Amino acid sequence: MPPLLQIDELHAAPVEGSGDEILRGLSLTMHAGEVHAIMGPNGCGKSTLASTLLGSPEYEVVSGAIRYKGDDVTGWSTDARARAGIFLGFQYPQEIAGVSVIQFLRQALSARKGIDLSVLELRLAAMDWMKRLGMDSSFVDRYLNEGFSGGEKKRNEIMQMALLEPELAVLDETDSGLDIDALRIVAKGIHEVRADRPALGILLITHYQRLLDEIRPDAVHVMVDGRIVRSGGMEVAEELERSGYEAYRS
Repeated sequence: MPPLLQIDELHAAPVEGSGDEILRGLSLTMHAGEVHAIMGPNGCGKSTLASTLLGSPEYEVVSGAIRYKGDDVTGWSTDARARAGIFLGFQYPQEIAGVSVIQFLRQALSARKGIDLSVLELRLAAMDWMKRLGMDSSFVDRYLNEGFSGGEKKRNEIMQMALLEPELAVLDETDSGLDIDALRIVAKGIHEVRADRPALGILLITHYQRLLDEIRPDAVHVMVDGRIVRSGGMEVAEELERSGYEAYRS
């Protein structure tokens, strides 16, 4: 069985601008059912990695490869990766006026699974997850992310992750802007999704240990200047909380 995700010596640069590489030889391997966390200072390339894994047209892969379940997906489009079961939770989810949460979910599910669920079927499935995530039942009728609090945006993304049933979820700073209560609700949602789907692999990108205290990842990676400079367990996150990133800066 090949790894769920294998990143080999990945170099990537923005399409616009100077063309300087942001990812500079990043390698990482994770297997189905594992939770890996990437921690790093601002500007180290964490969000670039998330965007590159989803095939964002804003970045180009200069060299190296991204393999998903053994397939080289480096040249795949964002749509193809999403249909194959790769999910991205954004640091700053976009507002989409005029499109309700339920409409968005129906379109996304149709693209992901090739099935056209009725609004009623989808609403019933969403109701279950809204209850589990502490969301009001009217939530799915609101316009996507319009007027949502930080916690609502992140809980909405966890609900999307639950309903779309990806095999790999990349969560880019899911804890950004959350108070401790909202953080715990989001962490509980992640645990519930994993309980339903134990083979789901999750790549958590974060600045802070507090989310990791709730999730307890299988591996923690330190990212500095576009590459992984250290990997280990929770002791790595605890060390970073005490000492910061200075020891890893060149």
